[in-house]
Amino acid sequence: MRRDTFLKSMAALAATGALPMSAWAAASNIKMMIPANPGGGWDTTGRALGKALTDGKLAETVTYDNKGGAAGALGLAQFVTGSKNDPNALMVMGAVMLGGIITGKPPVKLEQATPIARITSEYNVFVLPANSPLKSMKDVVEQLKKDPGSVKWGGGSRGSTEHIAAAMIAQNVGADPAKINYVAFRGGGEATAAILGGNVTVGGSGYSEFAEYINSGKMKAIAVTSATRLPGINVPTLKEQGIDVEIGNWRGVYGAPGIAAEQRKALTDMVLAALKTPSWSEAMKKNDWTPAVLAGEPFAKFVDDEFSRLRATMTKSGMV
Repeated sequence: MRRDTFLKSMAALAATGALPMSAWAAASNIKMMIPANPGGGWDTTGRALGKALTDGKLAETVTYDNKGGAAGALGLAQFVTGSKNDPNALMVMGAVMLGGIITGKPPVKLEQATPIARITSEYNVFVLPANSPLKSMKDVVEQLKKDPGSVKWGGGSRGSTEHIAAAMIAQNVGADPAKINYVAFRGGGEATAAILGGNVTVGGSGYSEFAEYINSGKMKAIAVTSATRLPGINVPTLKEQGIDVEIGNWRGVYGAPGIAAEQRKALTDMVLAALKTPSWSEAMKKNDWTPAVLAGEPFAKFVDDEFSRLRATMTKSGMV
C-alpha cells in the first residue's frame, strides 16, 4: 500500500474511533518547520515539542527545518508552498510572526495554513547592561521623555513583542512612540552580544534567553511585561511601576495548507497529548514558559483577534 493511502486510511479509522489516535500518530514522521535561526525561542519550542512527541511515542521521528528571516515570514512562505496537503507537517509560530506579517506583507498568508494549537506564552523582560549609567525603568522612562531617540532598544525582529512593548511603553508615559529608536536583531545571540557590549541602552527578550546573564550579574533586569510577577523571579512588572502595559509572547503550531478535517484533528490530538508528557513538563520548567493551551477554532479566532489588536497598536506607533 502506498504511504499516503495508508496514512489516509489510518486517519479515517482514528476519526471514527475504530483506531486510537495515538496508533495513527505513532506511524508518522513529523516534519517541523522552525521559521527562525537555531537557538532562539521558536527553535527551543519546536525541538522541545518534537522531543515530547517522540518521548511520548506519539510520533516515530521528528525532523527539523530552520528557515530564519523576516520575523518568520520566509519560513512561512516555504511551509505554505512546500507542505501542501501534508498531514505530517507542523510549523512553529507565534505573536512575533503576526507582527512580521503586518509590517512586512509577505507574498503568502498565514490563513493559507491550518491552525492547530497555541501552546505557551512567555513574557518579556527588559534589561540594562551591567555597567549602564541607568539603574531602573524609571531612569529609562525619564530619558525617553526627554529624548525618545536617545534610548536605543535592542531586541528581536521588527514587529516583535519587545518592539511593540517598547512602543506601548513610550505611548503610555507620554513620549512619541513613532520616535523610538529600535534596533532589530536576527536572533537571540546577536541581541545578547549587543546588550553585553553596551551597544544598546535597553534589551528585551523572553526571560529564559537572558536568565543566565541576569543571574551572573552581567545584565540588570528592570521590568517584565506580565500582569503579575513571574513565579520565582524577583523582577517588578511594568504595571507595578505605573506603566500600564502587558503583552505576552505566545507560541503555537500550524498544520499544512489543505489537510482534511480528520487530519487536522489527528494533528491537534497528537500535539495536545505531547503537552501532557513528562518531557514537555520538564521543558516548561526549564524555560520558564507559561502554559497557554488553546486548540482548534478557538485558537483560530484568537489569532484573528490578535492580528487586529497588534495592527491597531502598530499603526498608532508608526510601525505600519
